[in-house]
Amino acid sequence: MKKIFILTGEPSGDKLASEVIKELKKTDSKIEYLCVGGQHLNKLGIKSIFDQKDITYIAFTDVLLNIFKIKEKINKTVKNIIDFDPDILFSVDSPDFTLRVSNIVKTNKPNIKTVHFIAPKVWAWRAGRVKKMKKYLDHILLLFDFEKKYFDKENLKNTFVGHPLLDSIRNEKIEIGQTIKEKKIISIYPGSRLSEIEIHTPILMNFIKKMNNKNYNFNYIFHSTERFKNYLQKLIKLYDLKNVDIISDEKIKSDIIKKSKFAIVKSGTVSLEVCKQGIPSIIIYKMNFINFYLAKLFLKIKFANMINIINDKEIIPELLQNECNSDEIYKTIIYFLKKPELINKQLKIVNQTINKLRSKTSSSIEASKVLLSYLR
Repeated sequence: MKKIFILTGEPSGDKLASEVIKELKKTDSKIEYLCVGGQHLNKLGIKSIFDQKDITYIAFTDVLLNIFKIKEKINKTVKNIIDFDPDILFSVDSPDFTLRVSNIVKTNKPNIKTVHFIAPKVWAWRAGRVKKMKKYLDHILLLFDFEKKYFDKENLKNTFVGHPLLDSIRNEKIEIGQTIKEKKIISIYPGSRLSEIEIHTPILMNFIKKMNNKNYNFNYIFHSTERFKNYLQKLIKLYDLKNVDIISDEKIKSDIIKKSKFAIVKSGTVSLEVCKQGIPSIIIYKMNFINFYLAKLFLKIKFANMINIINDKEIIPELLQNECNSDEIYKTIIYFLKKPELINKQLKIVNQTINKLRSKTSSSIEASKVLLSYLR
């Protein structure tokens, strides 16, 4: 029986991996699996060797503070993979953890094929990583077609599979004029981590107060998780805002963003979800000084948002660090709302860009094809 070990480092990777495995199971139901994963892989009946949250360290400082715990988990994971002796080690995202494991496994068991999903952003920083990666990775799966040149240059086998968020795109056209007349919701995405929410939310609350003082008649809906819902509710009460709600249900979130007139989005993957729905937006992000200094030191890109990076110009306004304040957010949104031609222009370029980012079928189908090719 063929065997695959699935290696993830955080919930988003667990979800991505589960979608790929669902597709693989449709083609071949006789594969044995073991993983480091979470609830999504567990629902497929795949056992995890330990709780995924034990290795979910995200920010630069988090990695540094937990380096010894990570090393211990790496050693345990490597041992379990070697004992399992899979045909494929399928790693997904979280390169600080997953690629370290892949490197050690490949050194000890070169017969195990190593396939990694979501290439590290070598175009943003540390491009030299590719030379090292090709020594222990057999294949890397790409979210964006423009990434191919970085891996082709070093002869690391790669496949563009597309971005999972863009697998299903609405086909209907949006009439901007009608949209502006009907929608009175502004969707807000303050972040998915407590550190992000703690920094962004007070800024956003003050922005809402400015809007209310000018009698702009909007409802503001924070898109959150159940984990941070109570924290946000306390802040809303503290600021005494009556036109603010919090949504944590994923199905309702999707409906709300479709009905929104505008969106304020924390820089990150969620921005693509907003773009996919054809909603105009701005990007915000503020971090602590240490992480900001490290980002400035290492990153080699002019923009934070993927749409802007691909177009090499600011299609979606970015209010980062010092510019991430209530005054700048207020001025930028009012400027856009008063000029529908700017909204039209943004959405037109965004839509053109997104169409270039989609794969032929879906990211999970394309990724499963690559895995299947190694099993055969």
